[in-house]
Amino acid sequence: MNRRIQGIRYGILSTALFLVLLPLVMIAGGMFMGNAELVERIGGVLGINRNRASWRAVPSYMTLKPVVELLLDSPKFFKMFWNSVRQTVPVLLGQQLIAVPAAWSLGRYSFRGKKAVRNLYILLMILPFQVTMVSSYLVLKNQGILDTSLAIILPAVFSTFPVFIMIKFFESIPEELMEAARMDGAGEIRIFTAIGIPLGKGGILSAMILSYLECWNAIEQPLTFLREKSLWPMSLYLPQITADRAGVAFAASAVMMIPAVLIFLWGEGYLEQGIVASGIKE
Repeated sequence: MNRRIQGIRYGILSTALFLVLLPLVMIAGGMFMGNAELVERIGGVLGINRNRASWRAVPSYMTLKPVVELLLDSPKFFKMFWNSVRQTVPVLLGQQLIAVPAAWSLGRYSFRGKKAVRNLYILLMILPFQVTMVSSYLVLKNQGILDTSLAIILPAVFSTFPVFIMIKFFESIPEELMEAARMDGAGEIRIFTAIGIPLGKGGILSAMILSYLECWNAIEQPLTFLREKSLWPMSLYLPQITADRAGVAFAASAVMMIPAVLIFLWGEGYLEQGIVASGIKE
């Protein structure tokens, strides 16, 4: 019975792994396919012809043309890539200035209305963008920052999601450490910088990784708040590619995915801690 259950588990995990890797294999193969081969294989999906869709992990005739066209003949792509960097980096830095002190206060101190504030944070976290889209649009328009990069940066800086992630880590810090620090004459700011931030590093980094993935792949916010296409991030580059440039689309997908994959691999351990919200044992 145990072997049967173990076999079922392996089967489920293998199926899940296949479904996760399949898009990556298709991107890796598609970025080295010529337009003729892509049209032959997925022309029916793109509406170019009525051929039945098929795919091969290794192209029949490998070519670097889509990659060369993207990197050497697509200045718009690099402009949008820079826009993504310019919008994502300030969000991550701003969240650390706002979310880390907020999470420390909610995780370590008791005050009147604390439960109500935490419930409000949770409520704001679970609200989808579509619910707050109109109110956010009106506020940004009233402040005169609509159709600027700040329209993307400021709402994300004050996101409640990283606060929720970091609270669990700060709550798990043993109170004895803080009491010992106070007895040694350390002030609250000193305790926060010398104890809170180092011991809460896992939560801080996991929140940054998740926020990066959200900002880097954002689509709805730029489409709503940015009418000027010169400010659009790289996530909006792919929808503009026509069917006859499908190879470029695969190459752009790979380039866009590389930073996210590298950051994920680097912070995989912290990300797991953030999801599980494991505490520090005394």
